[in-house]
This record gives sequence, structure tokens and C-alpha cells, in this order.
Amino acid sequence: MRRSVKNTALASILFAGALLAVAVIVQAQQPEKVPRIGFLGAASASALAERLDAFRLSLHELGYTEGKNIAIEYRYADGWGERIPKLAAELVALKPDVIVTYQTPSVQALKNASATIPIVFTMLSFPVENGIVASFAQPGGNATGLTVLSEELNGKRLELLKEIVPHLTRVAVLSNPTNPTQPLEWKAIQASAQNLGLKLQPFEVRTAKDFDGAFQGVLRERAQALIALAEAVFSENLNHIAQFAAKNKLASGYEGNESMAAGILMSYGPSHRNNFRRAAVYVDKILKGAKPADLPVEQPATFELLINAKTAKQIGLTIPPNVLARADRVIK
Repeated sequence: MRRSVKNTALASILFAGALLAVAVIVQAQQPEKVPRIGFLGAASASALAERLDAFRLSLHELGYTEGKNIAIEYRYADGWGERIPKLAAELVALKPDVIVTYQTPSVQALKNASATIPIVFTMLSFPVENGIVASFAQPGGNATGLTVLSEELNGKRLELLKEIVPHLTRVAVLSNPTNPTQPLEWKAIQASAQNLGLKLQPFEVRTAKDFDGAFQGVLRERAQALIALAEAVFSENLNHIAQFAAKNKLASGYEGNESMAAGILMSYGPSHRNNFRRAAVYVDKILKGAKPADLPVEQPATFELLINAKTAKQIGLTIPPNVLARADRVIK
């Protein structure tokens, strides 16, 4: 009788052990959940390639490799702002752990689509004024990231253009009024122009179809220089802008390394690559449990002055030595 009881107890223990072993094996066979990042680009994949390379490199340095332990879903509006709300809704429907984007209309579209999915913006102007965050120190809500201080940078670009172009008095400014940031930037740049004694000539470009009309206006008003306020429709058409400016001997200004490749004369602003690298740090913190509401908005600490000497030669302009001396990079 005792042997029977012992045998029964032993069988029970063995059975329980077998069940535990099976559970461990099943659990080991189940793949770990791979975090998913959404990316919403207002421009095209090619226009954003350098920035996204920097973002992925930073993620890799933080221990993430796309396709292995992290997945990224991409959506691109290719410079057509009207596509952004639909693309934002598509990304939100995928229920990613965090979404990365970089301009105000994109952030607004994402916030309209979801009040809970974390959003990291990489290059935003006037995030408080546009209701994206409550403050830089305490963003609140589901969005945080990096600002670019456009209200100061556009004034600095005007100042640099005045140093570069002798007797500069008239500057054409391309802007997209459908972007809620642009009217605020226009107000700020007007104040800078007044202090510098410059007359600004505004031209609106909502889509790529508007460039020809705007360029005719620039020639009609006899502008001496041309700048564009940072916006996806301009980033997507930098080659077109640079070619027009060069053909008509106009000094041109924008922002970012991509503008140098296109042939823009001068760029001044925070490094786009660095901002996208920093965005990966925000993503990492959020994936580890941090809330966007508690992550302060970061302001740029360093700025790059890029000069395209090749373009200067093409339009017959000599860059003053004091400007060249301050340039972080000169394209020859």
C-alpha cells in the first residue's frame, strides 16, 4: 500500500515537472514582441534619406537594429500636404509604440488621430504657440521632441545674406500659408528685416504647381536674393528653387545639408542629422517607459553655417572672407 502511494506521488511529481518543462519550451518558442516605430515624412524618402540614416544609426548605437529587434513603418507625403492626415491615420491604425515626425502639420494630424500614441518631433517651430506642447519644460499630452528656433534662424539668414550680397535691399521670401507655423515665422522675419533695412517680398507656394507663378513674381519685383521658410514643399523642390536662383543670379538661402547638394548658396541652422539622432534618444526613453508629457522639449545647442562656393562662382558672387572664416563647411 505504501509503495502504491509512493508511486502515485512520484508520478504526480513527474507529471508536474513535465508540464513545467513544456510550458518553459512553449514560452521560449514564442517570439518576443518587437517594438514598432511609425515614421511620417512630409517630404519624400529620397529627400529625407540622410536624416533617416542618422536616425537609424543612433537607434543602432542604442541597441536597436531595424528588422531584428525593432520595426519601422514609413509613410511619405512627397511634399503634398493634403496627404498628411490620411497617412497619419494609417500609421495610428497600426498601433505603433511611438511615431516620429518633423513638422507642425504632421504632428497636428497625428494628435488628431490619436491622443495616446507617443509622438516624437525632430524639427518643430513654435510648438507652444501652435498648441503642440504646453511648455518646453513640461510638454504635457502625447508629443515631445526637438525644436529648431525658426523665429531666430530666419533673421540670422537675412543677416548673413546682407553680409554676402553688397547693397542688398530686396529679398523674396517663399512661404506656404497652409502650414500654421509659416505665418508666425513671417511675422518674426519681418521684424528682423526691418532692423536690417531690408524689404521683404512675399510669395505663396502651397504646392509644386505654384512655383512658376511665384518665380515670375520674384523676377517682376526685381528681388536680389531669395529664401524659403522651412517647409516640406520647399525641401521636396530644392533643386527647382536652386536652379531658378542660379539662372537669375540670385543669392539663395535655406536650411540643412540637403540644400547644399541642391545648389542653394547658403544654409544656416541646427544640424538636421543631429536632430534626428537625438530623436532616437527620445524613442529609446519612451520604449523603456518614459511618458512624452514628462520629457522636456530640447532646443538646439549648436548651429551650422554652410556656404556653397560653387554656386557663388556660378552667379558671379564673391563670398566675403569673414563669412567664409565662420563657415562650418564650404562646398567647392
